[in-house]
Amino acid sequence: MERLRFAAIFLALAATGGGAAFSATNAPAVQTDADLTTARLLAAMLQSARGVISAHQDEINDPARGDKHLTGDVVLKEATARFQTQTGTDVATIDPTSYAGRLLHAQMDSIVEVMDANQATINQEGIGFKGFIPATFARLVNEAFERRVGNEARIKVTAPPQLVRNRQSRPDAWEIATIDGRFETKDWPKGELFAEVTGEGADRRVRVAVPEYYSQSCLSCHGAPQGELDITGYPREGAALGDLGGVISIQLLPQ
Repeated sequence: MERLRFAAIFLALAATGGGAAFSATNAPAVQTDADLTTARLLAAMLQSARGVISAHQDEINDPARGDKHLTGDVVLKEATARFQTQTGTDVATIDPTSYAGRLLHAQMDSIVEVMDANQATINQEGIGFKGFIPATFARLVNEAFERRVGNEARIKVTAPPQLVRNRQSRPDAWEIATIDGRFETKDWPKGELFAEVTGEGADRRVRVAVPEYYSQSCLSCHGAPQGELDITGYPREGAALGDLGGVISIQLLPQ
């Protein structure tokens, strides 16, 4: 997926332990810069951890190997290294008591939980494809994260409706409007997120959508030829490199 462009933002965050000032021309009515920074942190960590699972897919699906040594701690270590490369920030420098830090640590704990809970599947010998793919991993992490933080935040990976394979990942009305009215328009800057405050009173939320685009590794399941079944048993979408393939949708309580 296309790398998010925000290393300088996170360097500022690391220095302050809170929000970092930056411009976001496509983020009207966002209450604080800290909200966007928090959303970017969470998106980057999810992408980093998912990238670890993608990098180890051949290993996970090797029927001749037992223990893959992909424990929660191992995956988290690799994910935080990727996170630092992507964002320019060492997660250890982010204040764990800040709003962003608390949510990020809940997310990291969720990564460890999901990996440790799925060791029997990952390490099962005699079976090739395990079904433990990046998309499944991300969904499980997001569910574990929501159990930890409750109403404070929610993360979901969705996509244009015609690309959604899991009904639980279907876009809601706001996400559909963002995809159709922004990410799929010709003049939308590639990789630019969209954010706004929605709702009133107890329903008020900062909603942030981060577009993701098909990379070469994604096309092994989502590319051509369209209609042919991929390793998961789903028909390929016939996507091309760089097409919009998904959206990380984040909801936060306004700070």
